Parts: sequence; C-alpha cells; structure tokens
Amino acid sequence: MSASSLVAESVWKSIESTRSVTEDQLSILHFLFGKNIERATRIVDQRGVRRISGEPSGRSIFKVVGESRRKEEYLCFAENYCACYSFFYDILNKGEQLCCKHQLAARLASALGACVEVNVSDEQLALLLAKL
Repeated sequence: MSASSLVAESVWKSIESTRSVTEDQLSILHFLFGKNIERATRIVDQRGVRRISGEPSGRSIFKVVGESRRKEEYLCFAENYCACYSFFYDILNKGEQLCCKHQLAARLASALGACVEVNVSDEQLALLLAKL
C-alpha cells in the first residue's frame, strides 16, 4: 500500500469514528484526491449515495449518482471498483488518480453515516451485481 493510501485510510477511519469531518481532514483529502473530493462532497451533500444491502447476507454495494445532466448512476465498491468511465480511463489505464469521485462519495457518505440505505434480497443484489 502506498504512503498516500495509508494517509487516506487513516483519515477515513478518523472520520468514521466521529461521524464528522474537519477542515483539516478535508484539506488532507483535497491534497490526496484534488478536485475529485470536492465533487464527491457535492454528491454526498445532495444525498446521491445509496448503499444497497442484501438480506440476510449483509453484503452491499454503493449506487452513486453522477454529476452530469443525465444523473447517471454508477455501481461501485468504495475501495476498489467503480463502473464509471473515469475509473477505467484515469485510474486503471493511465494511473493518474487513486480513485474516482464516485468511490470517494461512497467512502465519505459511509464514513459520515450519510448513505441512503436500501435493503433488497440477496437474489436482487445478485441480479444487480450480474450487470457489472
């Protein structure tokens, strides 16, 4: 794990423990993620992050609203995957970013307890995941 990832993980854990974010924490996240953290905070402020949890397993995935006019929704796992174009182009292909704004929004909303919680059956969750 890179030094940047370790710093980010420490900040996320701190936010999660208090369910709030300080200006200093936002400054660190901005240093690490640039404009993507600003975009992620807008998504969280607009309640654009849903955690879809399967029952009874408790497994979950995030569905995050994009910022375009079309308001597309992207399935993502906060730590390691997003179905958006930026994830494949900027992160996997070019290696320019650590993660996309949708992953950051999912991580931030989860740490703050700000996700819209949606419960579905494990079968429905499996059908959703099959679309990936």
